[in-house]
Amino acid sequence: MKIKTHTVHPLITKRRSIVSFKEDIPPQEDLNLLFNAARWAPSSRNQQPWRFIYTTRESVDEFKRFFDLLYDGNKEWAKSAPVLALSVAEVISDYKSRPNRFAFHDLGMAVGNLLLQATSMGLYVHQMGGYDVDGAREVFNIPERFEPGAMIAIGYHGEIDHLPMELKRRELQKRTRKEIEEFVFQGTWEDSRDNV
Repeated sequence: MKIKTHTVHPLITKRRSIVSFKEDIPPQEDLNLLFNAARWAPSSRNQQPWRFIYTTRESVDEFKRFFDLLYDGNKEWAKSAPVLALSVAEVISDYKSRPNRFAFHDLGMAVGNLLLQATSMGLYVHQMGGYDVDGAREVFNIPERFEPGAMIAIGYHGEIDHLPMELKRRELQKRTRKEIEEFVFQGTWEDSRDNV
């Protein structure tokens, strides 16, 4: 019997975290589509614990509030991004006010949907952990039962000529991933490196 082989969907393999954005702002209806895609992600008890706060460079003061929270390394390239957003997880559930240990998992699922939708539309998304988390909580008045996730840049791919050499190299480097055998184990944990 011949076994049919499949390939990973191009939307998954084409996705990249670019560092060179055009300053053109995507239409509002396109941004709405991204968040609508996030909306359809699965979640534990259908709690849908994700939230997104965003702005475009059109709103100068708002954009500066987001941008000022970034660490310097991210500011260097994110300054050209037309959209900045913050993902947020509801870590204390509405369900009996219990901690939701799946909140960040579910937020990741929502962002995964957003990434695929963006890629299908010719948009690029770059998530950042390098920002002032406590500052974000204060600046955006985030309630206690929520935790900031990642800062996110969204936009179209721009020219790389203006980038410093280090960022240019980063933009052009080949994407790499671990081999499946390094992170998928059948039946029991088998990676001896993790037991050292």
